[in-house]
This record gives sequence, C-alpha cells and structure tokens, in this order.
Amino acid sequence: MWFSFWRSRERFSLDEFRFLTDQLMKVQVVNEVNKDFVIEALRSIAELITYGDQHDVAYFEFFMEKQVMGEFVRILRISRTVIVSLQLLQTMSIVIQNLKNEHSIYYMFSNEHINHLITYSFDFRNEELLSYYISFLRAISGKLNKNTISLLVKTDNEEVVSFPLYVEAIRFAFHEESMIRTAVRALTLNVYHVGDEAVNKFVARDPHADYFSNLVKFFREQCINLDKLVNASKCMGPDTSGSILSSVDEIEDNLYYFSDVISAGIPDIGRLITDLMLKVLIFPSVLPSLRMEVVKDSDTGIGTATSLYLLCCILRIVKIKDLANIVAAVLLCDIETFVPMSELSEAKLNGFMVNHDMSHENQDSENSGFRSDSDGQSLRVLIPNISSPLNSHPEDDSSQPDHGSTYSALREALLSYITTGDDIQVSGSLSMLATLLQTKELEESMLDALGILPQRKQQKKLLLVCCCRKVIII
Repeated sequence: MWFSFWRSRERFSLDEFRFLTDQLMKVQVVNEVNKDFVIEALRSIAELITYGDQHDVAYFEFFMEKQVMGEFVRILRISRTVIVSLQLLQTMSIVIQNLKNEHSIYYMFSNEHINHLITYSFDFRNEELLSYYISFLRAISGKLNKNTISLLVKTDNEEVVSFPLYVEAIRFAFHEESMIRTAVRALTLNVYHVGDEAVNKFVARDPHADYFSNLVKFFREQCINLDKLVNASKCMGPDTSGSILSSVDEIEDNLYYFSDVISAGIPDIGRLITDLMLKVLIFPSVLPSLRMEVVKDSDTGIGTATSLYLLCCILRIVKIKDLANIVAAVLLCDIETFVPMSELSEAKLNGFMVNHDMSHENQDSENSGFRSDSDGQSLRVLIPNISSPLNSHPEDDSSQPDHGSTYSALREALLSYITTGDDIQVSGSLSMLATLLQTKELEESMLDALGILPQRKQQKKLLLVCCCRKVIII
C-alpha cells in the first residue's frame, strides 16, 4: 500500500482520485500503522473535489458514484485515533466551503451522512477537535438556503421535529472560548436569515427557545461583571481600564447579536427577546438602580452609572419599538406599575385603568398603556397623562405625590442626577436623554410626556390642535 501510494502520478487528475478512493475503501481499521496514509488520503481527496468542482464535473460524478461520503463516515467509525477525526472534519469543512456548484451542494446535503457526522459522539474534551467540529458546523450553515435547509431537517405533518445542525451547535453557545461562541452565533444567524417558516417555529418553541432565555441571562451576568469592574476601578485605579474596555466590547457585541437576530424578522423571537430583556435584566436590575434611595444588591444589582450606560446601549443598538417605548414609559411611572396581567383585577391608577395594546399607533392623548405578551405572563404599564415637563420641580406643584412612590420617580431621579449628581451621573443622565431623543422607535407621545419633544414637533402638534379646534367650532 505504501509504495503504491507514493508512486509518481499527476496530482490533480481523475486517476489520482480513483486511486485514493480505492485505497481508502480497502482500509479495515485505522490505527497507528496506517493513520498517516488515511490522513493524507483525506486531505488529497478534499483538494481534488474542490478542484473538480471548479474545472471538471467528472470529479464530482465519481464522488457520487463511489459514495465517498459514506466512506468518510465508515472511516470515522473504524478510526482508533483522534487525529483522523480532526482531518476528516477539516476535509469536510474545506469541501463544503469551496463547493460552488448548487447541484454538488444539494447532493452533499441530500443524504443522512451529514447529519450522522453532526451527531457523531466525538470526544470534545479535546479542544482542538471541538474547534474543528464547530468550524464544520459553521461551514454547513454558510450553504443554507430555503432549498438546502429542508435537507437537514426531519418533519412530521409539515412541522420540523429534528434539526441536528442547530440543536448541536447551541450546546456550545456559552462555551468559555470566545471564538467558539462567535462561531455558534454566526451559525444561528445563518439559520434565522434563511426565512424558512417551519424552521423558525422550531427554534422559537420549547425547548429550543431556552437558548434565548439563557442568552439573556448570560448577558445579565456580563452586565453585573462590568459593574463589579467599574466599582473595583474606584479603588484600584487605571489598572482595571483594560478589563472594563474588554467587558464593554463583549456587552456591545451581545447587543449587536440581539439586533441581528431581530433583523431576521421572526416575530416570535422578537417578542421573546423583548420580554426576556425586560423581565430578566431591565426591570429587576437596571431600572431600580436609577432610584436615588435604592441600595444596590451586591450580588445581582447594577450601579447607577452602569445602568445608565446599559440603557443607552440597549436603546441605541437593539431596535425594538416595544422595548424602547416601555423603557421610556418606566421613566414616567413607578416600576411597580408594571405588574403581571394575571395579577390585575380591579387595579386602578388615579381612579382609572388604561387598557391600550402597545401595537396601536394612535393612542389616547389623555392616557397611554403598554403591554408585552409572552407565554401568558404579560406585562402592562398604566400611565396617566403627564403634562409637566422634565424640567419641572416637584416642590413647585403641591399636587405632586411623594418622590418615593410617584409615577415620575425615575424621571425626577434623572433630573436630580443632572442638577446635583457627580460628573459620571451628570454625563450618564444627559446621555440617556440624548439617546431617547435620537431613538426613532420611540412614540412622539412618549417624548412629549417626558418633556423632551423637539420644538419643531411641539409646534406641529400645537398647530394640529388649533386646526382641530377651528374645525369643531365651525
């Protein structure tokens, strides 16, 4: 075998391809004696398939005729050494990445060999093997479209019941190695952007929807870690600046990933991410810390400066209309106003309860209501009409409720930070207001209630009111 393998032949030829395949089919077990031959054969076959795809269709016809994919799977099963598994995964990645012919790609995905390789029980304790495996999965995802994705799923009554590529990939979504996390996210985006309705339903329902829940929880831990680094920097000085910048980069990368997921246009996932961001991060950890009287929980709480930064980033990067308007609404109301709808019975606010859905574009000018629905645990915010601008002072209005319990508690806290806070609080609060002004997803009614509606739009609003009054009088 050895002498015949090394005999002189033209490297890129169909004869070479035939010879390598024939020799590979004769291998009964892969061990220390013949592993070098098998590795070199796999590497050469990958080069020949790539060459043939671009120059001569006969190469891929031979690949199909001899069912070389089946031989790859067989070699994996009889291998006794990890290095052969590494080479096989690399070979498959190279072949899939470089195939240009749609017919060739369709053939590669049209049998169960790919799914068998995806679900094979590799020993992922070997970090190099895991890296090659993730690269293999990502290469497959790069060839997905509405035609090829249907070849990698199993369906029952037109409903996807199995999708090994996606399921196996998200197992490593929170791996300690950032390169692996990045590759998994790129793979998921390739899946979401295909736009296959059945696949979209599959990834958005339980148990696979847990991926998004875990993603938001993972993001929350990163936010808490950033806050700890910020607090440590006050004692340790500039030595922590590098760690803070690295943490900030990771947080913003996560937010851009959320934005990319939402841009795929899967409504169920968009609503799920909105609900999770509110329930897991914004309501319990971020917004409460803006209250001046709150003492931060050292384990789960987030400081004021970090919270202001996070809100600015979320509004700037994650373009979700519902999320932006709810965050703005909370600045007008006490956070306890947001309650599960299941707990609402005869709840009233200032003698009335508002019941508008957030999707309504035209809201009553006298009151506003928002709610976010997910799995029956909807949230509703009840907001009365607020005519006082942001720069009004509570001491100027005898009817203004106490600061600690009023619906404008957070709004007044922002004002207090601007007027009496330290440099970081002043900068953070001003950045927050500037971000709100620049958030296109925010309803004008919200900007008006916050007292930061641009003057041009205020004049337009007054003009419309005057015109309406004249029409009524006439």
